[in-house]
Amino acid sequence: MRAVVMREFGPPEVLQPAEVVNAIEAAFARDYCATAVMPVRTRVEMAGRGVLLVMPCYDSAVPGLGTKLVTFFENAAERVQASYVLLDPVSGKLRALMAANYLTDVRTAATSAVATRHMARRDGKVLGVFGTGRQARSHIEVMTAVGRFERVLVCGSSAERSQSFAAAMANELGVAVEPASAHTCASQSDVICTCTNSSTPILEGEWLRPGTHLNLVGAFQPDKREVDSETMRRARVVAETYESALAEAGDLLIPIREGVISREHVIADLHEITSGKKTGRTCSDEITVFKNLGCALEDLVTAALACRNAEQRAST
Repeated sequence: MRAVVMREFGPPEVLQPAEVVNAIEAAFARDYCATAVMPVRTRVEMAGRGVLLVMPCYDSAVPGLGTKLVTFFENAAERVQASYVLLDPVSGKLRALMAANYLTDVRTAATSAVATRHMARRDGKVLGVFGTGRQARSHIEVMTAVGRFERVLVCGSSAERSQSFAAAMANELGVAVEPASAHTCASQSDVICTCTNSSTPILEGEWLRPGTHLNLVGAFQPDKREVDSETMRRARVVAETYESALAEAGDLLIPIREGVISREHVIADLHEITSGKKTGRTCSDEITVFKNLGCALEDLVTAALACRNAEQRAST
């Protein structure tokens, strides 16, 4: 089989948001620990210039074998660049090589959507998004595609950014998207997605109304966080995986170090709530938090789906 080499692609081409959400949900719901080998991502520091992340995964249930390579360069025009190498799990031969920035965007937002299905109130109509970058864009695209949101509030780093981004998203998606202050976005949203580069809290726990669900996406280092300790203290917390959350998530690790919460405050991981082993929400007034760090299983599932769709398109 000839390897598929893909340039950067978007949802109309080989991935639709709903199918990615369903594929990731199915992957987590099964007992992937019995079929998948997924080491915690390797982090390579490049003498203050940038960071390389290596995220390999093998899963016999997909079946698939691959690795994602991600670089972060603070001073580059495009700070983040991702590539995915998909291999045949039997022969080891290259099956696909793809630019993977969009793959990362859509799989991250799809994972937030999976958590939202299992943790948010069913009657939520207002989506709040902090940030105006790629992840903010993908979260609005995916969450409005698979949810029943009637209104989207956007809070960026400035009023001008919020206004421009909201107008662009409303025009592209045909949904009501409005700029908002941090307080308004936090206090009036039923589901909140934090998709920022901030290393310090962008919202306060006391702003949140009962029943709010949050997907925390932006921070992925032990010393950085997007929400304060009060948010975590008030919330029922679910991690993507226990291992990565307790190694990398400053949103959790900082309040644990402060003594505000303990390790046991993380009541479940994504497998446990998607498989029904544990409950994401126990009552309508609960504040719930999902810590989304991104893992190699999501990349593998999404890359394999994109490759299958591309092969099917090529054969027709």
